[in-house]
Amino acid sequence: MERWVVYAFLSMFFAGFTAVIAKHGMVGISSELGLTVRTIFVFVFVVMFALYAVTPSEFNGLRKDNYLWLGLSGVATALSWVFYYKALKLGDVATVALIDKGSVLVAIFLAWLILKEAITLRVIIGASMVFLGLLIIAKRS
Repeated sequence: MERWVVYAFLSMFFAGFTAVIAKHGMVGISSELGLTVRTIFVFVFVVMFALYAVTPSEFNGLRKDNYLWLGLSGVATALSWVFYYKALKLGDVATVALIDKGSVLVAIFLAWLILKEAITLRVIIGASMVFLGLLIIAKRS
């Protein structure tokens, strides 16, 4: 198995934990405060990880484009987290997490539009199944 696949599965595993432990951590506080506390921990961890994993000379390779696209990604992440925590505070973890993971559909479309990644029959079938699963689980009846 390629290394990136292992990383993707580890990401999936920890993302699953994130929703459950965040919901538990927000008991008695607002989603805004919960998100703030969580983000402080994320910030400290990521800075420590960067100090360990990034060589000082690598910073010299940063260009304006890096700042622009990573900055936009940071804004999108912040908005995603704000709405995710609001939904998580009010809704069921399984439903909120599933709808959030529907972002794969947005990612597929944007990867095609912006990055010119191919959308194959396999991707269309898989995306359709994700969409169908999202509808089935999100429907309340």
